[in-house]
Amino acid sequence: MTEGAYADGEGRSTGDAGQSLWDSCVNQLALELPEQQFNTWIKPLSAQVVDDLSKVTVFVANRFKLDWIRAQYGNRISSLLGRLSGQPVLLELALTPRGLVMGNSVRERTVDALPMEESGELGEERISQGGKTRLNPSLTFDTLIEGTANRMARAAAMHVAGMPGHLYNPLFIYGGVGLGKTHSMHAVGNRLLADRPAAKVLYIHAEQFVSDVVKAYQRKTFDEFKDRYHSLDLLLIDDVQFLANKERTQEEFFNAFEALLAKKSHIVMTSDTYPKGLSDIHERLVSRFDSGLTVAIEPPELEMRVAILINKARAEGVEMPEEVAFFVAKNVRSNVRELEGALRKILAYSRFNQKDISILLARDALRDLLSIQNRQISVENIQKTVADYYKIKIADMYSKKRPASIARPRQIAMYLAKELTQKSLPEIGELFGGRDHTTVLHAVRKIGGERQQVSELNQQLHVLEQTLKG
Repeated sequence: MTEGAYADGEGRSTGDAGQSLWDSCVNQLALELPEQQFNTWIKPLSAQVVDDLSKVTVFVANRFKLDWIRAQYGNRISSLLGRLSGQPVLLELALTPRGLVMGNSVRERTVDALPMEESGELGEERISQGGKTRLNPSLTFDTLIEGTANRMARAAAMHVAGMPGHLYNPLFIYGGVGLGKTHSMHAVGNRLLADRPAAKVLYIHAEQFVSDVVKAYQRKTFDEFKDRYHSLDLLLIDDVQFLANKERTQEEFFNAFEALLAKKSHIVMTSDTYPKGLSDIHERLVSRFDSGLTVAIEPPELEMRVAILINKARAEGVEMPEEVAFFVAKNVRSNVRELEGALRKILAYSRFNQKDISILLARDALRDLLSIQNRQISVENIQKTVADYYKIKIADMYSKKRPASIARPRQIAMYLAKELTQKSLPEIGELFGGRDHTTVLHAVRKIGGERQQVSELNQQLHVLEQTLKG
């Protein structure tokens, strides 16, 4: 090509340098990603590389796949290309043009180029009848593992999918990164479309809503914007905390919110905190967020983490021994995304070294991760963070004082120490002024039990966990 070399996931290319760069990138992704993901999303890709390797255009079959690859793999592909070429590389995603001619022809004008930054076009098809909804079809209730941590959120989401526009409208799901909030929303949309294929459903990130509002003002296309958003049967909007400090966008979201509720359409939202914990969001919006059902998704408990690992490994055609799953689950506690990352490393390490999966292999594969995690959160840091939060002295954590204003935060700190560190009960007791391990066990059970019943305590623990995890 006059603009560069063409290469694809099967390794064909008209330029050696371009082929080498793209092949190296694809081979590295094959090591990092589960086989099913790699075969579905990466292997079918084609790439055009300019002669000096400063720009790579990756061709994708359709708009849905383009959006998904940009969101899930774009940053990693861009980073890999830069590292492999030893220079900054501009990554561009584009729809595969009809009649793309290989060889020395110039790329045709029919390519719908879409830089990584964002095309900015809303695209009618994305919310039309027929499924252009930004939904990932693999994120369903069947693939959403249930446990204590997400049971209420999952049940509420299933209810909404079965009877949209009735109870729990809006449904507001909050929790930390990588706990399954987005999966839950996609599951609602996919279930509704399975039951009602003609339903108008849209999944969107709050940042995209902001972008759409800005473009509607710039282009004076607000009638089109309102037709698009106000006509939905189901709006799924992720990370609403990104609406903070954006007055005009909040105004338009409020209008869309009211219009959808008036026509008995359903709204499902996610956030990193509960509605009243949102800052710089207008009070009337917060009150709307809080008017339906608000549910939390917590970090998965041990048994749920084990089940997730075994099921995800099985989906990749690998049987993970239960003792290995327990080892990984005990050491990777924060969220599902980190569990998936740990599993990918183990599977890649096993394939690369041609060794069976064992605890020893898992320990080697996760060596860096385990080292970072063990340094990250200490009992001392937990004690200081909890003492600051409840406005008591750090010395009260070790003292024999027993008034509720001190004993309660101390129990909370013990609970968090058990949840967030690898310390045993006797070790935790020793760090709390030489207390017996039964005292720690009582605190862990008491706070853990109350967390399921008392929303205020649950919210406090959520804030403390997010603070400690940075």
